Amino acid sequence: MMNLAYLDAGSGSLIVQAVVGGAAGVAVAAKLYWRRLTGRFRRQPARRQAPEQSPGEQD
Repeated sequence: MMNLAYLDAGSGSLIVQAVVGGAAGVAVAAKLYWRRLTGRFRRQPARRQAPEQSPGEQD
């Protein structure tokens, strides 16, 4: 005996939406973790110190 499942248009649409949403979620998570991983190896630019002003100078 063979049972065939019926999928109407709404069910198919729901499955496609779930697959696309899951793929988008995985892509965003991968991007965040990739930035966190590569951020550890990235060089930070050297900070420049602001020139000191003498007491008589104004901004």
